[in-house]
Amino acid sequence: MKKLITLFTFILAITFSAQAQEVKTVSLEQTKGEFTQKEVKLSEGSYIFNITNNNAGVDVGFVLVPEGKDAADAKNHIKAAYVTKIVAEGKTESSNTVTLQKGTYTYFCPLNKTPQYTLIVE
Repeated sequence: MKKLITLFTFILAITFSAQAQEVKTVSLEQTKGEFTQKEVKLSEGSYIFNITNNNAGVDVGFVLVPEGKDAADAKNHIKAAYVTKIVAEGKTESSNTVTLQKGTYTYFCPLNKTPQYTLIVE
């Protein structure tokens, strides 16, 4: 019985440790037709993206796609990276938590018609 309790406690500790992983915030700003950050470098981990609309002239959003995938095809988008609410002028909205692995990604806003920018996870 002691061994079973010890094993259960160990599994529970591992579960809590994995869930306690730090979620970091990445803040990105959009102006008319562009993001002010042209490239982002991050380490592997979990992130929330805060997207600010700084007088873009339109509502804005955020799309993140793994490199090599067709960014025009919504099925390739990392849906958790979408902002939970379209970003009106002068506002900031956030994505859900996104866990990123090493690799290269593309980010852009189809509403603000920005170019595609590079996000690198090292």
